[in-house]
Amino acid sequence: MTFVVTDSCIKCKYTDCVPVCPVDAFYEGENFLVIHPDICIDCGLCIPECPVDAIFQDCHLPENQQHYLQLNAELAEVWPNIIELKAPPADADEWTDIDSKLPLLVK
Repeated sequence: MTFVVTDSCIKCKYTDCVPVCPVDAFYEGENFLVIHPDICIDCGLCIPECPVDAIFQDCHLPENQQHYLQLNAELAEVWPNIIELKAPPADADEWTDIDSKLPLLVK
């Protein structure tokens, strides 16, 4: 099992979840984070740290977010690892309540 970062993270990219990960499973793109499914140990420490509720266990992934499981796996193979807390984008709060942000994802 693994945890999956979903739509809510796009353009928000809060990194509160990153420093609590005991295995450094987070990877960073320009406006999104992903979790590497082969590294994640299914501990769940990241879930309460995410201020936009963007992280789900794969078996509890909402139906409309299922495509993020594959997307996390693909992007974790090409994006750099992130292990430290970083400041969110300046406009992150403006994006927290916006749905269906996949077209805004910068790969």
